[in-house]
Amino acid sequence: MVKVFVIYYSTYGHVAKLADTIAKSAATVAGVDVKLWQVAETLSDDILGKMHAPAKKAEVPVIQAADLAEADAFLIGFPTRYGAFPSQVKALFDATGGLWSKGALVGKPFGFFTSTGNLGGGQETTIQSALSFVVHHGGIFVPVGYTSPLLFDNSEPRGGSPWGPGTFTNGDGSRQPSEKELQITTEFGVHFSKIARDLAAGRAANSK
Repeated sequence: MVKVFVIYYSTYGHVAKLADTIAKSAATVAGVDVKLWQVAETLSDDILGKMHAPAKKAEVPVIQAADLAEADAFLIGFPTRYGAFPSQVKALFDATGGLWSKGALVGKPFGFFTSTGNLGGGQETTIQSALSFVVHHGGIFVPVGYTSPLLFDNSEPRGGSPWGPGTFTNGDGSRQPSEKELQITTEFGVHFSKIARDLAAGRAANSK
């Protein structure tokens, strides 16, 4: 079985919804085992309370850097922070020096998904900001591309881009992921898992 880790950081639940969706769709691909993780929170309970942030899901384990070595592929989601990934995700990435020195993530596929307040909030740049991590670890970036016809649909406001699925939240977080955003996320979960599975199968065949 090919192990796909779906890892997310979510302050208000929007990215958590995308993570649940992409994990379920990725798990429908034969030969793929999916595990859902969340990134450790670095803000205090007092600050989170003042932000009116809901409690994290207790049933979803918190990932540590060493856990990444167990997976064959990664789907990682996070909200934007001024057009880039948040400090909580950076803390996880910064803790992977030991994995980098061993080449533990070399050749492993990575896909990303995100949320922004609006169209100009950084749907593409937020994902682009994480590519330095992938490059330095020798990973393989797997984008959505235009594999979903919904990426050509301009009939309503819609998150997501060729770089990865996404959702708009509004500035106050009042908007939840739309059906079209969730459909793009679902399609990408299947697309990504097939690539991860086929890549692993090709490596296994070449090693014989």
